[in-house]
Amino acid sequence: MPEVLKAPLVVEFPFTRSLGPVQSAFLTGLRERVVLGVRASDGRVLVPPAEYDPVTAEEIRDLVEVAPTGTVTTWAWNHAPRRGQPLTTPFAWVLVRLDGADTALLHALDAPGADAVHTGMRVRIRWAEERTGAITDIACFEPYDGEPPQLTGSTGEFEDPVTGIVAAARLDYTYSPGRAQTAYINALGGRRTVGERCPSCRKVYVPPRGACPTCGVATDEQVEVGPRGTVTTFCIVNIKAKNLDIEVPYVYAHIALDGAGLALHGRIGGIPYDEVRMGLRVEPVWTEGGRYPDHYRPTGEPDADYDTYRELL
Repeated sequence: MPEVLKAPLVVEFPFTRSLGPVQSAFLTGLRERVVLGVRASDGRVLVPPAEYDPVTAEEIRDLVEVAPTGTVTTWAWNHAPRRGQPLTTPFAWVLVRLDGADTALLHALDAPGADAVHTGMRVRIRWAEERTGAITDIACFEPYDGEPPQLTGSTGEFEDPVTGIVAAARLDYTYSPGRAQTAYINALGGRRTVGERCPSCRKVYVPPRGACPTCGVATDEQVEVGPRGTVTTFCIVNIKAKNLDIEVPYVYAHIALDGAGLALHGRIGGIPYDEVRMGLRVEPVWTEGGRYPDHYRPTGEPDADYDTYRELL
């Protein structure tokens, strides 16, 4: 059996969101070294602040300044910090109830070791040297045994308030395609497209999954399909993707390769985008050293009859 492939992959999505008056005041306050909470209908001060009352679900905007000092309510030791976490050395994740607040804020505590951390210990905010109006303006918490400092008396009104943030979501993982798709990828390296036939319904799946999703039985009979195929459906792409050197507009299509029981994705080239159509017959175009088709182009054959691909839409 050939070696199963694996490769490191990263999925990133920078999510941009606008801020309402409460979150705007909270993050702008952090930029100015001020911590603001919001008073709920039951009188509790919520930090971090919520935009809607957790009891009544009504909008709340009664901002309240709290102290940058507080008490650890619970904690967990992080002995191996990961990329992007607040500290690069071992630290504690802590829930801190700031003085004047009734709920706890999650953040990092810089401590020399786990034996230096305990529930009930007093801490204070260590502010980041450069602050932009984000939760990272709190660099971390640190142990503190002094009195709470005097509040600034802020009402939440600031010059140049923060109105939006970009939250970068990222997932690093190792992907293994498994036996079936490893064989599929290796075949592409030889400019061949290989699927697997279901022993029950006889449908050929490309790319293969190792099992038939309809019948629920394992597949291991390899079948070479294509290389030509038929466009079943398509879309015109008008927005240029990051790190993709393809000029817009271009066409991305479902292509049913000859002999396959499932359409796969591919870009259509060699034809004006507004001339691509359902039933268009296409063939793969490979680049030098490419491990998969760069795009598909028209073969010049007559269009396929709709009845020959309608079950593959």
